Amino acid sequence: MNKLKDFEEKYLKKDIPKFDIGDTVHVHVKIKEEEKTRIQVFDGIVIRKKGSGVRATFTVRRISYGEGVERIFLIHSPFIDKVVVKKKGSVRRAKLYYLRDKKGKKSKVAQKVETQTRAEGA
Repeated sequence: MNKLKDFEEKYLKKDIPKFDIGDTVHVHVKIKEEEKTRIQVFDGIVIRKKGSGVRATFTVRRISYGEGVERIFLIHSPFIDKVVVKKKGSVRRAKLYYLRDKKGKKSKVAQKVETQTRAEGA
């Protein structure tokens, strides 16, 4: 069991930002075309997180030309250059599969409001 854990620790990324379900993220993915490598940005709402360790995944959903597109990413994949959190979402569910049935403004997720206490502001 320790050999497996040591092996997995070698491949874990340290620079992954903290993001949750409902957050709007930009995932920078490395795309290899013949000899060239480029970065493509996939932006959308995180609707699911699953697994732990090296096998951890997250699903990002966006609307492209009127069609819903979902993509599953391995968090610790070498093909993911970086993940940038653009907006924090305020949701009350662990999985946002209900967004698949929503259209237009109803498919939006409320933005989390950061509250500032008196002690922090003074």
